[in-house]
Amino acid sequence: MNGKAIPGMDTQLEEAVRPRDREATRQRLLAAGRTLFAEHGYEHVTVRMIAAEAEANVALVGRYFGSKAGLFSEVLQGEPTIRRILDGDAEGLARRLAVYAAKRMTHDPKSRILRSLEHSSQDPEVKALVRERLRTAFIEPIAEILGDAPEARARARMVTMLYLGIGSMRRTFGPEPPTPADVDRLTAMFEVCLHG
Repeated sequence: MNGKAIPGMDTQLEEAVRPRDREATRQRLLAAGRTLFAEHGYEHVTVRMIAAEAEANVALVGRYFGSKAGLFSEVLQGEPTIRRILDGDAEGLARRLAVYAAKRMTHDPKSRILRSLEHSSQDPEVKALVRERLRTAFIEPIAEILGDAPEARARARMVTMLYLGIGSMRRTFGPEPPTPADVDRLTAMFEVCLHG
């Protein structure tokens, strides 16, 4: 050999030596991405940083996730959603949404990833991921609950807009403890969005 590296050889050697560790490597990359995105935000994290943190070959990020955006998308899938709020009877949904939204008036998202997402929201790749997350985690599940109600998808979008507006107000004006009257007003507003 002339001492020159053969393209892809590191990846091949890693997989030849540890063929059963593919899933473990993938999980290390995912954990590294979650940690780094939470600490630095999407736009400040590179694929090389993720690979170094995971002690893996940089080419494996592309192989397992397609790109940094693909890895971030998978990290987002593991973050909290309002799914538990949506479970239950349709009649009580407006109240459950109001109580949950009122809590958002007081607290930032508990998830460091979701907090960092707010700071990276202008990145074009992140915008696309956020749109997809809103569609799959909020709009579609709410529209599904509404079933064959007229304009179910439009109503689900209105619920999502109201919910997002509360987070925007908290970021702009700071946390503000909700009153019982706030929860009642939010319930009425969600009720109009869902059934009005």
